[in-house]
Formats: sequence, structure tokens, C-alpha cells
Amino acid sequence: MILSFHPIFEGDKNIICAGRDPDDNDLAAVRTADAVILPQGCRQSLYEMARNNCAHVFPNYDAKFKYPGKVGQIHLFQETNVPHPKTRTCPQTSDIRHQTSSLSFPFVFKFDWGGEGDNVFLIKSIGEFQDILEKADAFEKTGQTGSLIQEYIPFQNKTLRVVVIGETILSYWRIQENTEKFCVSLAEGAIIDADADPESQAEAAASVRDFCKKTGINLAGFDFLFSSSSPPQAGKQEDESGDEMRTPLFLEINYFFGRRGLGGSERFYELLEREIRKWIDTL
Repeated sequence: MILSFHPIFEGDKNIICAGRDPDDNDLAAVRTADAVILPQGCRQSLYEMARNNCAHVFPNYDAKFKYPGKVGQIHLFQETNVPHPKTRTCPQTSDIRHQTSSLSFPFVFKFDWGGEGDNVFLIKSIGEFQDILEKADAFEKTGQTGSLIQEYIPFQNKTLRVVVIGETILSYWRIQENTEKFCVSLAEGAIIDADADPESQAEAAASVRDFCKKTGINLAGFDFLFSSSSPPQAGKQEDESGDEMRTPLFLEINYFFGRRGLGGSERFYELLEREIRKWIDTL
């Protein structure tokens, strides 16, 4: 029996658990299921119930809940030894203040939460750093804590989004044509280009495939940065032109991601349903 908590995917039994924690009836249904399908935005309580009581659960959100937020993702990148910008994590505002003497401007400051460029700042001066500290203090008073300080890497105002849906991997560039804007997101006016630099896209896709084999992730959008001024590194391969190949740097994992670059919501759900059914066929 296939049990679906997803509002779009139809299973043998269907339950909507949006806006609430699961109850005893949900638990009873999970225990009788051969496989459980969950929505992208499922609560941790529902995910843990499904994982603890059914052998087959889609999507695999083990990493999402074990390594929560942007700070958690950096720890995951470190543990899996994947390339990413040099980063210092700061659980509390006091940890940020302790970094002041060793900072080199510019750098990137990120709060632990937010997506599509929200709460990401390019800090170019001590004055801007003081402003962000005040913002961090205000957040901390509401119970929101956690941030990270990341090296700034020149990136030609474009980032690569690589989306994994089951066994399918898709990618596209997000390019910010307004050079006065630091944020490269569609919400901030970036444009989509799925065709440019296919070699870099393929390299990042291969990195995602390897990463997902290690972590079990099978539904997420990964953001990558390619430095536009990487210094030569020992052991780096060169492409056919003799230029050093740039390494894709992991930036973030988005477990709930925009769909415009995939062709819209209808196309996304077509891909999702196809991949879920392929996954079920392997059980």
C-alpha cells in the first residue's frame, strides 16, 4: 500500500497533514504502508514518524533535519569534504563579535534562515558590519539565532542552480544583469539561462550526483558558485584550451525551491510524479 501525504501525488491511501502535527491515525496508516510519500514542506514530526515506522519514504530528508539551516549545511559540506567557500559559523551574536579583529573586507554575511537571497549581505566596511550586528541583536531578542561569515568570491554576478528530483538532475544559471545588486535570485530580477557554459553545468551536476549518493538527498535545489578569479591550484585539471577548469563551490541546499527555471509548477509536478513512480518501481 502506497500512502501519500502529498496533495498532488495520489497513492492507494491519501492523507493531508498540512498545518498540523501527525496524530495516532496517521501513525496507524504509516505502519501499514509499504511506502510513504511526503510533501516538500512536511514538518519534522511527520518525517520522523514516517522514517521510524516505514522502510521506504520519499523524499529522503535525513540531511535536512540532521543538518538544519545554513549553518547546518556548512557542517554537512565540511563532513562530506566537498568544495565550498571558507566559512565561519556563529551560533550566537557574541560569536560574531569575536570575529571582528580577524575579518577581511569584503565578506558575505548570512543569517541561518531564509531563501532566494533573503538575509544574505555583502559586507564591505566596518560600518556595514556594525549595522548587521544590530540586526543580529534584534533577531536574537526574538529567538532567532545563528549566522555565518563567508569569504567573498568574485562570481561575475551569476550562480548555478542544480535541481535533483529523484534520479533526474537539471541545471540553469541565474544571472543578475544589474551590477549594483549583490543578490542573484529571480526574486531580485535575475534572468534564467539554461544553455550557457554546459561544461560547468555538467561538472556541478556530477558533484551533486556524488553528494546525493553520500547523503541520500533525492529532492533539493543546490546553489553553486564558480569563481571568476581563481588562483592556480596544484593538481587542477586543464580543459582543452589549456585553461584551468574552475571548481564548482557548494553554496546552499534548498529543500523547497522555486520552479520557474524548471518550466513552472506544472512541469515540476510532472517530473516529481514520474520520479516518485520510478522510485516505487525499485522497491
